[in-house]
Amino acid sequence: MPQYEYVCEDDGEVLTLLRPMRAADDPVEDPKGLGRAFRRKHSVFGVAGGASGSESSVSLPMGGCCPCGKNAGSCGGGFGG
Repeated sequence: MPQYEYVCEDDGEVLTLLRPMRAADDPVEDPKGLGRAFRRKHSVFGVAGGASGSESSVSLPMGGCCPCGKNAGSCGGGFGG
C-alpha cells in the first residue's frame, strides 16, 4: 500500500499515512482532534545517480541483511543469521 505525507496548513505538522491510491486525496482527520486541515504533500525519496557521464558523491550503505548497512550479525542488532 502506498505511503502518503500530509502537511497541516496551520502549523506545518507532517503526517505519514498508508492508504490505497484511490484514497490519496481523501480528507485527513486531525489526529489531535483540533480540526486542523491537512493537504497531501509532494513526497520524494532518495535516489542516487545523475545524468549520463556525471559522477555522484552520494554514498549509500551496502552490506548484508542488517538495517544499519553492516553485514548480518556484525553490529549485534540480531538481524543476521
